[in-house]
Amino acid sequence: MVNINPVKRELLNNALVTIADNVMVMIVRTARSSNVKNSLDFSAAILDGDGQLVAQGLAVPVHLGSMMPALKGCLDYFGDDIADGDMLVCNDPYSGCSHLNDVYMYKPVFAGGRRIAWIGIILHHSDLGGRVAGGNAADSNEIFEEGLRIPPAKIIEEGKVNNTILRFIEFNTRVPERVMADIRAEMSAIELAAKELEKLVAQWNVTGTVTEFCAYLTDLIDYSERLTRAQIRLLPDGETEFTEWNDDDGIGGPPVKIHVKLIKKGDSITVDFSGTDRRVGGAVHSYYVFTASCAYAAIRTVLDLGIPSNAGFYRPIEVIAPVGTFVNARFPAAFGSRGQSGYRIRTVVLGALVMLLPNRLTACTGGSEFAIAISTHDDTGRRSLHLEFHNNTGHGGGPDRDGQDAGPNCIGNLANMPVEFIEAENPLRVERYAFMPDTEGPGQYRGALGIVREYRILAEEAMVQVRQDRFLHAPWGVFAGEEGACARAYLNRGTSKEEVLPSKFIRTLRRGDVFCAEMAASGGYGNAFERDPAAVAEDVMEQKMSLSRARERYGVVIDAATNEVDAVATARERKNKRAESVHTKRP
Repeated sequence: MVNINPVKRELLNNALVTIADNVMVMIVRTARSSNVKNSLDFSAAILDGDGQLVAQGLAVPVHLGSMMPALKGCLDYFGDDIADGDMLVCNDPYSGCSHLNDVYMYKPVFAGGRRIAWIGIILHHSDLGGRVAGGNAADSNEIFEEGLRIPPAKIIEEGKVNNTILRFIEFNTRVPERVMADIRAEMSAIELAAKELEKLVAQWNVTGTVTEFCAYLTDLIDYSERLTRAQIRLLPDGETEFTEWNDDDGIGGPPVKIHVKLIKKGDSITVDFSGTDRRVGGAVHSYYVFTASCAYAAIRTVLDLGIPSNAGFYRPIEVIAPVGTFVNARFPAAFGSRGQSGYRIRTVVLGALVMLLPNRLTACTGGSEFAIAISTHDDTGRRSLHLEFHNNTGHGGGPDRDGQDAGPNCIGNLANMPVEFIEAENPLRVERYAFMPDTEGPGQYRGALGIVREYRILAEEAMVQVRQDRFLHAPWGVFAGEEGACARAYLNRGTSKEEVLPSKFIRTLRRGDVFCAEMAASGGYGNAFERDPAAVAEDVMEQKMSLSRARERYGVVIDAATNEVDAVATARERKNKRAESVHTKRP
């Protein structure tokens, strides 16, 4: 029996998190792909010898819920056939992973003759083959269309690299130099982290070091569970329901209902998706591991940030997602665009939490779940592939503040893709990257503005694959707050050959064509006629809002010459508008 010292436990937790964070730094410095080194689309974690998550670094929250299931898929296959010097690899969703672009690697760490831990990394690779460059086509119907499917395998066996696996990967990507550099970066970062963890274990320089160290790992997980249950116990008991809609299924079908019932009782939470529509086709639906990860990420936002993020956090949360529904598709369903439905899964859980916890959460985060892959060739035949997942559209209005324009989506956690980088590496020019005035969800605290990106094709031709949503179902407001503007897409906007585009498409564009993506704005919180007139005037001054919108949606009358609020006219205007307005409240 090991006596646990709380101070020592905290020091260990910080040391483990630091090791995981250092993995992130190394990958950023050595990777080649923009979605890795700029957007940070990867995650790192440390697991105990049995595969239970112990610590994670700064990462993509929805990755971490899959870290344990993916390792379990590997261990189910290999059993006890794991040796010091091995490194496992897998990307198969049906073995616990995510979609095919996310390649998982795990390295066991041994000490005292036993396996005491694992280092794990998930990294989104630019292209692993399939029918469409980038591997995120929304209209694939089977996983076999999406690219190279890697079953649980050993990419390194007892210290020897398996070059056959590396050649399979190299021969199944359109951009081998980039992808193989990222594969090497992932492998090197794991090796470095393993060495750092071995050094940490060696510092426990007492008899029975390994036993004590493993006991502390187990206790750290149990400690997180105790803290999580204590935090959940403080929340009010109750049962709430919320419904969201995906505009379509990725292949032109009708809107898809995503329904959740959230039950909070005592020290546990149940998230039940049983009321969700059945899966019909396409590749934007989700599967259990990813759906659970999205639910965990949403619930994490209402609990104390000091709770260690490990397996103990998941234990009090039950996620029910019936097989065959849109949030848990059956084999051989495709999952290349499952990230888009992941946004909706998170917002529907957050909507249920808003109803359980008034005055704690914001209205719906905007964005259009925008992702784009642009594949081109130059005159020498060299291929370029731009892959981007946009994440900086800002939150909805909250109980005491506006949604931050262009702020990051905390449960997405990807970083901005700089325009200069896009243009330096691809035959593209970003014509516009800007806020869209008058798009915010009106409210006492308004939602963040929508954002527009415009891409001009500079190559002779380009294959463009786009995945968006929120064209039909706007981000919701709460407590009399209003919806944010819907997303839209155009080809050659404002010209004689302007074309309105659907939310999801694959097509060939020509030199000089300009694709315009208008991303949905965020919802508002509270009655817009209660908004501080000075805040409205500031938005007008910053050109985020027009004079006419200030008057029409907020009842604020502003002098165009001085930008001063006319207090008397504003009071009259608001009185009249309150008398004639009928607000639809949601919840």
